[in-house]
Amino acid sequence: MQTAANVAQARMGKIPTVVQEQYKVREGGSTMKALAWFGTEDVRVIDVPIPDITEPDDVIVQVTGTTICGSDLHLYHGEILALQKGDILGHEFMGKVDRIGPNVRNLKLGQRVVASFQIACGRCRYCQQKLSSFCDKTCSSSLQNYLYGERDAGFFGYSHFAGGFPGGQAEYVRVPLGEVNLLPIPDDVPDEKALYLSDVLPTSYHSIVDTGVEEGDTVAVWGLGPIGQCVARWAKLKGASRVICIDEVAARLEMASSGGFEVVDFSKEKNIPKKLRELVPGGLDVAIDCSTFHAPKTLLHKGLKLLMLETDVPEVVNEMIVSVRKMGRCGLIAAYAGFTNGFNIGALMEKGVRFIGNGQAPVHKYWEELLHDYIRPGEFDPRFMITHRVPLEDMAKLYAAFDKRVGGVVKVFVETKFSSLPSEGCPKATRVTDWKA
Repeated sequence: MQTAANVAQARMGKIPTVVQEQYKVREGGSTMKALAWFGTEDVRVIDVPIPDITEPDDVIVQVTGTTICGSDLHLYHGEILALQKGDILGHEFMGKVDRIGPNVRNLKLGQRVVASFQIACGRCRYCQQKLSSFCDKTCSSSLQNYLYGERDAGFFGYSHFAGGFPGGQAEYVRVPLGEVNLLPIPDDVPDEKALYLSDVLPTSYHSIVDTGVEEGDTVAVWGLGPIGQCVARWAKLKGASRVICIDEVAARLEMASSGGFEVVDFSKEKNIPKKLRELVPGGLDVAIDCSTFHAPKTLLHKGLKLLMLETDVPEVVNEMIVSVRKMGRCGLIAAYAGFTNGFNIGALMEKGVRFIGNGQAPVHKYWEELLHDYIRPGEFDPRFMITHRVPLEDMAKLYAAFDKRVGGVVKVFVETKFSSLPSEGCPKATRVTDWKA
């Protein structure tokens, strides 16, 4: 699949953008550690050249914190198109400004910054509305343009389908248009609070805002990874009267339950809509999908996936459509990528369900609000979800462990040799091989 996608994209050619994807290497042949993709379930920590300033608006970030995201597992399993051997992965990272291009005026060497997972130009019609994930000018993928009719912004470390930019699971990262795509972090905010402004916090918050959660709503959340855990908490902060959380992983259900939320274990409750109707007669006001498209539950969709007759499965979205009330709202923040079969379009139409594709979250729209109105005042502390801390050298092993949810893992802080010591209340570094299965 990857070969065919790369051949097709090469034949169609790149779409012109305002940034260059690949970087110049630093003088002297110096190298860094980075996590790279080499095939399905084959990722490796390797030595690669350290990036240097490539374009005048670039900033080089010395990484002090990175992580693994549930959507990275789609890359791990080879489910995202146009991956190439040696691609550096990772789209969530922060650090210190190491080098700046000649056009950069508002950042200084040594300043602490967090990067948005998307690379925005700052000038197109979407960027002018702070809709940074929809930037028109930074993704060169002709294949994405063909399949979707348009392109998102370029993303760090998420294949050549998303622009081919080297990612953040590394010791250094080149950030194009650095003044646009980096947020300065004040000294009173530790790395463990700031890192997740790159993706998890804006993404979860966006799903609540975009789906329109209102005071008094009854909300159900499918999928209790870091996004789902945060979505539940944002819903509560926005005034939801009840939040029901659905998953099958014991550690995730326990984390949600400890946050004061009702939980449903779908490994025990096979008919989720029926169970939700028992809990909420008349139906949910809002349903939000924070799950994954690559894990079918039924034999039918396992077969369709195996035969490559669909890329994504509709089981969760069908449960949502049936479970909400008439004129209820369904939000889709889970990272779907292709096509599905058996979508319940009839119920969607007949019930008048508002089905909302939230899209990739526009980080720039929210990150200052989240930092200054929620994190700094203590209204939302993202450290609740950090279950583990590991060194970058363990990144390849982390992918396998994260995929199998070893040791109750939910969210991981990945440290580099440049990281500070863990802040108060955060886990100390361990090695993945020491985790209990």
